[in-house]
Amino acid sequence: MNTHSDRLTSPEIANLWTHYIRETMGICVIKYMLKNIQDSEIKKVFQNSHELGQRHLNKLKDLLAKEDFPVPKGFNEKDVNLDAPPLFTDRFCLNYIYTMTMYAAQSYSLAFTLSIRQDIRDFYYQCNINTMDLYNESLAILEQKDFLVKPPMYSTPDKIKFITTMDYATDLFGNKRAMNSLECGNIYFNLEKSALTKGLLIAFKQVCKDKEVNKFLEKCIQAANKHMSNFSNLLLKEDLHLPSTYELEITNSIVSPFSDKLMLFHAGFLFAAAISYYGTAVIYSMRADIVTLCEKAILDDLLVYGSFGKLLIKKNWMEQPPNADDRKIISN
Repeated sequence: MNTHSDRLTSPEIANLWTHYIRETMGICVIKYMLKNIQDSEIKKVFQNSHELGQRHLNKLKDLLAKEDFPVPKGFNEKDVNLDAPPLFTDRFCLNYIYTMTMYAAQSYSLAFTLSIRQDIRDFYYQCNINTMDLYNESLAILEQKDFLVKPPMYSTPDKIKFITTMDYATDLFGNKRAMNSLECGNIYFNLEKSALTKGLLIAFKQVCKDKEVNKFLEKCIQAANKHMSNFSNLLLKEDLHLPSTYELEITNSIVSPFSDKLMLFHAGFLFAAAISYYGTAVIYSMRADIVTLCEKAILDDLLVYGSFGKLLIKKNWMEQPPNADDRKIISN
């Protein structure tokens, strides 16, 4: 028996449980892409990613076993078809791993700050280092191959300035001020993620066999299109360039590399992450119209995410998260 001081806290349990499932999903996707990638430099990135994923998964198993905690089912070899023909180009795969390291870095950092026990903190500390290394590696190859489209550049200000009128934040009519660098940076960042998400969703819908999951994926694509149109217009109105899109990086294969369960879960994960990033954009935006668009995007994505949860339960694909002890039952 663990002493009271050694027991895992609720955030520690939640993060270990969640990351185990996500890690199993990620390994399935990485294994499939790794088998089909032709470029030797990109393949090396995926080999490193696969090794890190397995290492993280083994450590998660050890930590859960140490607590006599049931290991989640997650995803396994039944959820990936390694014999499926290529569904993505090498360029898409490289951008995929680059983007996923961003999501992972945010998630691991949060898990680290929510952990109390030393062994859990050590684990997430190492996860952060591994993820930053993988991010650097993927970014370097994107630059080397001239695949990277950098965000808009802003001129260096010549002096410090202060906001002297409320119109800076509340002007809803007439000519709006130019976006500041905080607003532009978040809009571009979210558009990058939306573009890759849309490409992945199009690929999933192309090979998905389950009618209900296919319908959900179409709903996701429509939401992504709406958000990309709204936020792209903000940049175009100021003659700023847009990030790359990925529709042409999807092959015409109709053989699914992944189970419908995995594709549904992955889509839901991306929309959950988008809600978080739009929330950050709201906080850093001062122009009222940008705040409004971000809030609408959050609401749209919450509605999609609600459908995602209901469909997972309907298909009997949702594992139940660890519950708190029911004190009323215990007392009886």
